[in-house]
This record gives sequence, C-alpha cells and structure tokens, in this order.
Amino acid sequence: MEWILLLAAIITEVAGTSLLKLSDGMRNLWPTLGSLALYLASLALLGLSLNKLDVSVAYAIWSGLGTALIVMIGILFLGEAASWQKLLFISLIVIGAIGLNLTGEGH
Repeated sequence: MEWILLLAAIITEVAGTSLLKLSDGMRNLWPTLGSLALYLASLALLGLSLNKLDVSVAYAIWSGLGTALIVMIGILFLGEAASWQKLLFISLIVIGAIGLNLTGEGH
C-alpha cells in the first residue's frame, strides 16, 4: 500500500508542476489553485507513504521520478529540447531511484 501512496504522490506532484507551467507565472487563477491543491495532496500522500518506507528512499524516488517525468512531459508536450545529455542524466536519475529501491529494507 505504501508504494501505491508513493506513486500517487509522484503523479500528483507531476500534475501540480504541469499546472504550474500553465498558470503563466501564477497569473491564471485556476491553474494556480489546482497546482497548489495538487502539491498539498502530493505532500500528504508522501507523508502517508513514510509510515512504512524509509524517508531517504521515498524522498529520492519521489523527487527523482517526478523530475524525470516532468522532463519527459516538457519534451513530449511542451516543445522543450531533447538533447542526448538531458536524456542521459535523466536516465541516471531513474537508475538511481531503482538502485535505492533494490537496496532498501528487505533486500
């Protein structure tokens, strides 16, 4: 269950960041309010996942995978440049998150 909560925290954080881009520097009310609500939900879900997960592992996965997903959204939907360097370093973030999971408690 804690992994589902962590995944939900990542998804809500990514959605909040995506809305933040649409808020036009927080000048558009509804995307701004949506972003704030999603960030709050993300932090609540992350906090709930910490009942069973180590904070070091959960936070690294939350921030790392959230960052990787935002980069992919930027490339695929927002017209941001995709260089081989950007893709390489995002891959390293994902590899690090997987490595933390594999070396966590119970492995």
